[in-house]
Amino acid sequence: MEKITATSIFESLSSGLRLDVYRLLVKQGSAGLVAGEIAATLDVPPTNLSFHLKALTQAGLLSVQQEGRFQRYRANIPLMLDLIAYLTEECCAGNPEQCAGLRAQSSCAPAVLPPLT
Repeated sequence: MEKITATSIFESLSSGLRLDVYRLLVKQGSAGLVAGEIAATLDVPPTNLSFHLKALTQAGLLSVQQEGRFQRYRANIPLMLDLIAYLTEECCAGNPEQCAGLRAQSSCAPAVLPPLT
């Protein structure tokens, strides 16, 4: 991942509403949600939501698929995992095994953490 891509992702998620949208779609997995369901779940006016969905889509965090007159949004989970890997790839000067003890202090599930090797 390039630094400019990571920066764009963080800028996109800097809005509390956008972060809520992304987390909601991550929870939905590959099923995603149509825009109206997102708006109803988060209690956001659809006109306000469309601006935020566009920003998340432009950053690559969401994919959108037309379904008749609806648009279904899905979280780009591989991009999220790439971002996590980018942030941690040089952990402990490129020796992530040195950080093994720090992993226990994290509330993150071990299955989503990058490998130590």
